[in-house]
Amino acid sequence: MTQKGSMKPAKNKKTEEPELEPLCCCEYIDRNGEKNHLAACLCDCEDLDEGCDRWITCKSVRPETCERIMDTISDRLRIPWLRGAKKVNISIIPPLVLLPVFLHVASWHFLLGVVVLTSLPVLALWYYYLTHRRKEQTLFFLSLGLFSLGYMYYVFLQEVVPKGRVGPTRLAVLTCGLFLILLALYRAKKNPGYLSNPASSDRSLSGSHMGCLNRKGQDKTKGFPGADTSGSLNNRTLKDDLKGSSRMSAGSPTKVKEDWCAKCQLVRPARAWHCRICGICVKRMDHHCVWINSCVGESNHQAFILALLIFLLTSVYGITLTLDTICRDRSVFTALFYCPGVYANYSSALSFTCVWYSVIITAGMAYIFLIQLINISYNVTEREVQQALRQKTGRRLLCGLIVDTG
Repeated sequence: MTQKGSMKPAKNKKTEEPELEPLCCCEYIDRNGEKNHLAACLCDCEDLDEGCDRWITCKSVRPETCERIMDTISDRLRIPWLRGAKKVNISIIPPLVLLPVFLHVASWHFLLGVVVLTSLPVLALWYYYLTHRRKEQTLFFLSLGLFSLGYMYYVFLQEVVPKGRVGPTRLAVLTCGLFLILLALYRAKKNPGYLSNPASSDRSLSGSHMGCLNRKGQDKTKGFPGADTSGSLNNRTLKDDLKGSSRMSAGSPTKVKEDWCAKCQLVRPARAWHCRICGICVKRMDHHCVWINSCVGESNHQAFILALLIFLLTSVYGITLTLDTICRDRSVFTALFYCPGVYANYSSALSFTCVWYSVIITAGMAYIFLIQLINISYNVTEREVQQALRQKTGRRLLCGLIVDTG
């Protein structure tokens, strides 16, 4: 009887909470917190209907409506996945669709190739300045770079290798170069040297100590009226200590000049800077690179330089192999500008168009690599160079390649 009586309260203590049903591969939780399905991606699109109606009636679409339409599209653009559909970043899709189309159109005729290959860098620069002005992160350039590597390698395997001029050894060297590029990019994409808030770490470390102090204070003050058992005195003391330590660290004389970041609420060391795109301070920040969608700082600068170097060597090697195959008995420089009969065959025309696309990308990366080497030799960062130019404390040398920061 006593056992039954003791078991009844245990049953009452159990609170039955409704369990959430697991999502299937095509279901997801939308931005409104409601369960939705991929099959219903075209349902309840009031903003899209309003935009189409105004476009059909030749009325201007308001910017707020365009933003809501883009938010709806980005929220519903998903792929089936385990335990719920995963969202796909909309900025990675244009390179996957437009790059093959543009390159195939450019291979139809010489004039089309000139127009397309000239417009591609212009469009990329326009999109870069658009996102840079809005201070937004984008995966467009990372997707463009990775897909360009994969697509150039695919065209090389499909159109160049079957012609028999590229042996297994050359193909293996090119493949190893491609994998080394991906490995270096993976390393460069990691933490560039983010600065963490010391106050938050102090709070996390002192959390257990605070709990012990509060428990001891409660035990000591138990039975005394007017005693504060909530530990507010200890909290107030800890906050004062944190403020005092931050003031001491900010005002202590050190060999390295320190600066206070109001956004991150921390004292950053010399040459560190707050990235307005990433929203965090980076040690010895060089610049925010859109090609890796991350900052280049103290921790990943060497990997970034290594990725550029491996890319340049691999790209030049691949261009050389392709031109040697489609334009025989000519030097690389001559075949790049004069290769008669290359547009007579669609396969060779596509390969020649991809060569010129690779040359344009390689030239841009070579310029970045050269600027990085010059900055390293002068022991300055790209941010320091741009800051000196904005403040008019630096002067350009050697056609602007070298900036004397003074």
